[in-house]
Amino acid sequence: MSILTKSRIKSPWLLHYDCGGCNGCDIEVLAALTPIYDIERFGIVNIGNPKHADVLLVTGPVNHRNKRVLRNLYEQMPEPKLVIAVGTCACTGGIFYNCPNTLGGIDKIIPVDVYIPGCAVRPEAIIDAVVIALGKLKEYKG
Repeated sequence: MSILTKSRIKSPWLLHYDCGGCNGCDIEVLAALTPIYDIERFGIVNIGNPKHADVLLVTGPVNHRNKRVLRNLYEQMPEPKLVIAVGTCACTGGIFYNCPNTLGGIDKIIPVDVYIPGCAVRPEAIIDAVVIALGKLKEYKG
């Protein structure tokens, strides 16, 4: 466990990755960052570097073109790390489930700790999922 991650147990850093889809869930992720919902009041910060992230927030279904990028982002994150599948598309493939270029949910490529079904999910559900993930992070740290 890195010292950097250990010091941020109460203020996790999130990395958001959009695998594709309609972008409805991406809009809701951004809404969670606005002053109305203010996810940062919990000490949660959205960052752009996987090497500093504790939680990977993924929206959209995984496909043949982005599966390698998703795997690389996950592998670059320090241990312990958590993955949250945001929206039905990230959970199961959603409306893109039977498309020939779609593999389905992101759990086909990386392990998922928390699933948030919905189309599109509400910012409150995203915040709740991050809180659930933090509980799992505390369990991992033992």
